[in-house]
Amino acid sequence: MAFSQTAFPVIPVKLDFEELLDSEQAAALLKIHPKTLQRMARAGQIQAAQIGRLWRFRASQIDAWLKRRTEAA
Repeated sequence: MAFSQTAFPVIPVKLDFEELLDSEQAAALLKIHPKTLQRMARAGQIQAAQIGRLWRFRASQIDAWLKRRTEAA
């Protein structure tokens, strides 16, 4: 049985969002251990999204957090 190409029209969607970093990638930017970064995220010290058991970070939020920390010092 062949499927008609018109049965499921393909609608082009442009996704315009920032790629997420995993704990290792984000920790490498800060030169800290990934578990330290996860602990900070769990404590609400740095913004992150927990998807299942994995943490995801936006590079822009890490940069903003670092700027706030260096300006306060």
